[in-house]
Amino acid sequence: MSDWPKPSPRTRELLRRGAEIALSPPEEWIEEMHDAALGGVRMTAVADDPVLADGARRTNIANMLHWAAANVREPGRRVPVNLTGEVLDTARDLVRRGLGESSLDSYRTAQSVAWRRWMDICFGLTDDPAELRELLELSSLSISTFIDDTVSAMSERMEAERADLTRGTHAERRQTVALLLEGAPIPAGRAAAQLGYRLDGPHVAAVIWADAGATTAQELEAVADVVTKTTTRRERLTVVASAAALWVWLSTSAVPPIRRIPDHPTVRVAFGQPGDGLDGFRRSHFQALATQRLVAQLASPQHVARHEDVRLVALLTADPTATDEFVVDTLGDLASADPDTVETVRTWIAEQCNTSRTAERLYAHRNTVIRRLARAEELLPRPIAENLVDVAAALEVLRWRPAGRR
Repeated sequence: MSDWPKPSPRTRELLRRGAEIALSPPEEWIEEMHDAALGGVRMTAVADDPVLADGARRTNIANMLHWAAANVREPGRRVPVNLTGEVLDTARDLVRRGLGESSLDSYRTAQSVAWRRWMDICFGLTDDPAELRELLELSSLSISTFIDDTVSAMSERMEAERADLTRGTHAERRQTVALLLEGAPIPAGRAAAQLGYRLDGPHVAAVIWADAGATTAQELEAVADVVTKTTTRRERLTVVASAAALWVWLSTSAVPPIRRIPDHPTVRVAFGQPGDGLDGFRRSHFQALATQRLVAQLASPQHVARHEDVRLVALLTADPTATDEFVVDTLGDLASADPDTVETVRTWIAEQCNTSRTAERLYAHRNTVIRRLARAEELLPRPIAENLVDVAAALEVLRWRPAGRR
């Protein structure tokens, strides 16, 4: 760009020093940027989708670090657009969800947070008014231009992706499913013919996903095959929801009994409950999406989740602060006890406080179960017999949380 400003050596040096600081932002800065980027009204569809939300977080932090690194290398120069594979995947996913360019608002809101934090850095670099003015003017131009260029490039990629998705059977399948989920008056017979999948029978919906960049489309399909093989009819409808997620419907009246997928540790599966006909097709899908969101929100270590398993947890975790207090007050030191003791108590309650059945289910000696239960009694604030329901609920919350939050 011929009219790009030519900053003084002193301003370039200050910009370089500031960029070095920005390359290692404190965690609270990053969280503030993520909260702002996903908090807007027009970002609800992105924030509610774990794959899209993860993609937005990744691209925003990648853009910030890209800008900072460019100004360490060549301070004051116009920063080129950061069109990495990760950024392009985000553009592709947004289009596949039917979202438009308004979903790029996260770049603007993240920019406003980054600018406030950048000003903090600048005021710490110099107290000379003239130096500070030139540094802030150049920084403002550099950051806003970089974001403008990035949004423009992303819009072009989204337009190209949109054009590509309007061709072929995959696009027709996505469009038909979108109409069905919206409750549009599309004839069921015509929709079934377009999808190659019966809509008048039983359904169990699933969402199969992984973190962006953590797996391949082939792995997602492989997991879909594993899940399908656990059903009797082996009939399946698959829709590519994003680069890292599949929407699946299985023609079965029971949720597949699968509980773990050892050959694909980066892939997760969320199931809805069984349903019949078009209503069941929709309801099971929305339940699977809600289950996926909860697993992502809790950063749960569980790789397979059923809607029926998480309904109670969803209610209990609606207020995170109250949930934390409930778990601590109810479980006391048991919350941080060894996993065997915690799992023994949870299984004992599930087996209606029957020690023999608990030992059988855990493949443990009955005396071992008795010792673990006695240890749990020592750790609990109140005797378990006086507080059985609350302990069961608190342990269920604990089951879906990562170990670090216990």
